[in-house]
Amino acid sequence: MAIIVVVMLAQVWTRYVMGGSLIWAEELCRYLLIWQTFLVLGLAYSKGEFVSLDFLPSALSDRGKWLLKAVGAIPIVAFLVIITFYGADYASRFSNQTIPALDFIWSSLTGNSLGMSIKYVYFSVAVGSALMILHIIADVVSGYASMTGATKKDERNEMQKVRSNGGQQS
Repeated sequence: MAIIVVVMLAQVWTRYVMGGSLIWAEELCRYLLIWQTFLVLGLAYSKGEFVSLDFLPSALSDRGKWLLKAVGAIPIVAFLVIITFYGADYASRFSNQTIPALDFIWSSLTGNSLGMSIKYVYFSVAVGSALMILHIIADVVSGYASMTGATKKDERNEMQKVRSNGGQQS
């Protein structure tokens, strides 16, 4: 995000103060924003920052919440697997197309074309979807581990109460 801000500030400076324009600035910022979006999706999911309806989970027990999360994760992961596969396939189709802004900058500096493929921009969809799959699986697994750990802790606390009272009393 800092790179985007710096590039956009440089673009504004050159356009309104210097009277010129950085023709590559908008394209670079767009590609950076695409990568940033797809890389941060999994992090936003794991922090619970997606919009969600929680009236059903709030009415369930811990085990029910985990079961709902695990069942809900199945179609989401299946969809993300499809997006990952077809995203990589789509990106690979653009191996021969280059990034115009980078070609312009490199050729103005060195006289030669850089030739970096635009497929690296399009691969952000596949990479972001694959990372999202990992975050969802980690969330389900950690939810199960914390649920079973909390259940065992509650059982230990209950046994300690029984022992301290000298046995179960009616």
